[in-house]
Amino acid sequence: MRMLFVFSFFVLAFLFLAISVFGQTSRGTIKGIITENGTKQPLAGANILVKDLNLGAMSDSDGKFEITNVPVGSRVVIISYIGYETVTKTDIVVRPERQSFIEAELKPSQLDMDEVVVNAGYFSETESTPISANNFSAEEIRRAPGSAGDVSRIIMGLPSIAKINDTKNSLIVRGGSPSENAFYLDNIEIPNINHYPIQGSSAGPIGLINVDFIKDVNLLTGGFSSVYGDKLSSIMELKFREGNRDEFDIQFDASMQGVGATLEGPINNGKGSYMVSARRCFFDLIFKTTDINGPIPKYSDFQGKVVYDISEKQKISVLDILSQDFSYQNREEGYKFDSNQFGKFNMLNNTIGINWQYLWGAKGYTEVSASHTYMDYDYNSLETRTGLEQYTNLSKEQQVTLRNNNHYNIGKSDLLDFGLDMKFMFYNYDNHYFTYTDRLGNATPDLLIKDKYNTTKAGVFANYTVEPIENLSITAGARADYFDYNETTSYSPRLAVTYNFSPATAVHAAAGLFHQSLPFVLLTQSDDYKKLKDPEAIHYIFGFTHLLTADTKLTIEAYDKEYRNFPMDPSQPKFFVIDQSVSDNSFLGHGSLLDNGKAYSRGIELTIQKKLASDFYGLIGASYSRAKYRDLNGEWRSRIYDNKFTFTIDGGYKPDEKWEFSMRWMYAGGAPYTPYNSELSAASGTGIYNLNMVNQDRLPDYHSLNLRVDRRFNFASSSLVLYLSLWNVYARENVISYYWNEIDNKLSTEKMWSLMPIFGLEYEL
Repeated sequence: MRMLFVFSFFVLAFLFLAISVFGQTSRGTIKGIITENGTKQPLAGANILVKDLNLGAMSDSDGKFEITNVPVGSRVVIISYIGYETVTKTDIVVRPERQSFIEAELKPSQLDMDEVVVNAGYFSETESTPISANNFSAEEIRRAPGSAGDVSRIIMGLPSIAKINDTKNSLIVRGGSPSENAFYLDNIEIPNINHYPIQGSSAGPIGLINVDFIKDVNLLTGGFSSVYGDKLSSIMELKFREGNRDEFDIQFDASMQGVGATLEGPINNGKGSYMVSARRCFFDLIFKTTDINGPIPKYSDFQGKVVYDISEKQKISVLDILSQDFSYQNREEGYKFDSNQFGKFNMLNNTIGINWQYLWGAKGYTEVSASHTYMDYDYNSLETRTGLEQYTNLSKEQQVTLRNNNHYNIGKSDLLDFGLDMKFMFYNYDNHYFTYTDRLGNATPDLLIKDKYNTTKAGVFANYTVEPIENLSITAGARADYFDYNETTSYSPRLAVTYNFSPATAVHAAAGLFHQSLPFVLLTQSDDYKKLKDPEAIHYIFGFTHLLTADTKLTIEAYDKEYRNFPMDPSQPKFFVIDQSVSDNSFLGHGSLLDNGKAYSRGIELTIQKKLASDFYGLIGASYSRAKYRDLNGEWRSRIYDNKFTFTIDGGYKPDEKWEFSMRWMYAGGAPYTPYNSELSAASGTGIYNLNMVNQDRLPDYHSLNLRVDRRFNFASSSLVLYLSLWNVYARENVISYYWNEIDNKLSTEKMWSLMPIFGLEYEL
């Protein structure tokens, strides 16, 4: 481990010195399009200014602009237009002889011009959904220490996210399990954005989405509008940028994780564009240098997007996200690494979709998408000690999804969103849960699910926003969802209110009912489960936002989520079934389920976020929360995500256009766990829980420091970024869990990553 670190340091030091000799002062171009928020109509005559430089432009009749001869580096661009709120775009990286593209949507201003100056628009991306919304640009994700370019890992720093295991990027949002999250990429639903996904959940260890494709990311952590359904906790909206419409570009990436390439260019003289990327991992090198024992992951992915303008009002885009994941561990390696299980994980996952956008004119626009998702599971798990099979999965899942969203401007302050979504599900299940001794010491019955299921989900929604008086905005919405499999219809009303005391200060409140069907892998375990009610949650949120400065925002939010109708297993009356996707990395077999489970999650969160207006940027987040469930005996117990208190400080410093230094320090209270009964476990040779202590002990508190340094080299017509990131700098021995080691028949400790260097390069031609 030490040799690898020293080697990494000297290799990067040599490259820094060698390449800097050839560095040159170069220039690039900033292009973009300015449109009106809500109609997506082009705005002619908008002023675009590159901050701190005597450079600017004005948008033409198509809303387009171009600023040439811009010195390379990270730039801040200010877009203003009379009668509209100013928008400021940070982290616009200008590269030699390349184009940096900006898309800005301006919102009509209800304020006089003197007041507009106070709000410089650094946080315009979340203004339309100010409640429980967080936005990150592609550059913020790329450079974040401890993220390795993973969308989910940068979001881990938010106070809304539990911190229980940094070897995975599963999002646990305000006490909700990973199965309660949805991901939408350019209006197309992606079931899971991770490699090695868990069936029926959004959990996984390694991010799939190529950060170089991302325009920006919005995470909605509660109280989201009726436009989205069938999820209880969060919505992640990802937007891919378009490829270069003027010239061919190529980028190569290499790091300890693997290698990849991205290509992009114009179609039909700029009427469209394409971009594609392919990546292959070498993650085994990292695993060999850590304390993590287990099967070595081998994965690859392909991503692409094609955009074409049919006319001035119509545009289509096609995207494809493909991943192939494989890992294998034999029984001998299971003994070697003290693993209780061994086996194989092999999966193919692909989503392809098309999105059509039509602009009505001044009244609004329509988006219609159709997509197909294919997931092919091939994995099994066997007991190392006995060699007996525990679980096999040879399932194939297909989904065809249709989605329509319409945005209609009734008047200056009256907006209506309405539409529908449908999902056609074609599942071929071949899951076998073999008899084994569970952690209560009971022999579980053999369960085989081998059948084909064809079913449908459908939903309709409407969302109305009105400003009845100055500075007051009210959004009322509702949706109805129908699930053919269990013939269930649910209705979900929602309400949100925002009042602006000034351009810098506002209060928000939201309440709503949210429904979600159970993971299909659970529903199909028995025909009786068709009678189970769909889980639901009621959200109550109150928040306060204040601009401390134009580029620094303070947010305080309090929330209460009340859960009902969750599945409970009478044979395991003290445990919460839905949390198994995290505790056991899968949903296990259950011979009987009830739908009387209740839970709640309550907390208060504080966030201070500073955008990169000059040299510094950062985020400070803190939260106090409680997440509990009621067991079948009527006792309230902590869920396994209940950190109680979290604190994060995340930020960076850019002294010039060559160097960047960043850090992240995270702290979280220890997560609850159930200790083992040592005598019973030793006698049976497998872990048996102490049923008098279910989720009553806590792991040691978690804390970790990540550091990163970036060095950018700009040449005449290309650029190179070298980076070195150190994870868990002071080698804190954070604990994932205490588990019963069946190989040695004793209690053992599973730890998170120790000190780990991550280095790499990005070369842009």
